[in-house]
Amino acid sequence: MRAFWKGHLRLSLVTIAVELHAATASPSSSLQLHQLERKSGKRIRYLKTTAGGGAVKAEDIVKGFELKSGKYVVLTPEELDKLKLETKHTIDLVQFAAECDIDPRYFERPYYLVPTDDVAAEGYAVIRDALKAAGKTGVGQMTMRGRENLVAVRPCGDGLLLETLRYPNELRKSDRVFADIPHGKANKEMIDLAKELIERKSGKFDPAAFKDHYGDALRALVEEKRKRGKIVDSDDDEKPAKSEDRGNVIDLMDALRRSVKGKAAPAAKKPSRKAPSKRRAKA
Repeated sequence: MRAFWKGHLRLSLVTIAVELHAATASPSSSLQLHQLERKSGKRIRYLKTTAGGGAVKAEDIVKGFELKSGKYVVLTPEELDKLKLETKHTIDLVQFAAECDIDPRYFERPYYLVPTDDVAAEGYAVIRDALKAAGKTGVGQMTMRGRENLVAVRPCGDGLLLETLRYPNELRKSDRVFADIPHGKANKEMIDLAKELIERKSGKFDPAAFKDHYGDALRALVEEKRKRGKIVDSDDDEKPAKSEDRGNVIDLMDALRRSVKGKAAPAAKKPSRKAPSKRRAKA
């Protein structure tokens, strides 16, 4: 598994190098169906163009904030990159809460958070086990894909699970949606019958018991057409993204003691010339 984000996880003065891996895969029904021209079978490409103009090169594209229709404040990539956010390469755990205290509507997407090497593994284990013993979820922020995300970090088996959270202004108020629901009380006998049905079907959640019928049917259709020779040629190559550099690590025990006492952090140690051993990602 290739990490798509590398940085640091920080608990007060304790800072460890970590990397982020996607915890989800494409749905089974998502077979990456591309758009092709019916006659030639060539892949449909999307070009960035201006109204009445031709294709625009990537280096000539800037971003703009629309003040009103047709009026923009132009922001260049260089200006956006100069916004030196502290969360750009660091996940700073600044608050802790019981998982049940976080409204499930805020949870967005899960990721696996792992130490980058054996040097960071000790501090990683301390944070993981401390969160597990306290029964808490750490909350902080991080910058990913050009956006500052609210995140929750909690133990998950032998590792840590990071979940991006929505900000309050991204949630619609339920009162407005539920306003037209009748307020009358439901029939007690019907409620009792519904409760009995719920009890009969209650048990430990087993996601493997549920099948994606559309996905299975789609795969069968693709396989059938493949056997019948319904195949066209189309080329498409993608280059992997460049990985980021790893950072420094400060002394773990000293950092923990200073964090508890509220003392300032010592200077970070210089990275060793010896290359750290790599950890194998679990499948």
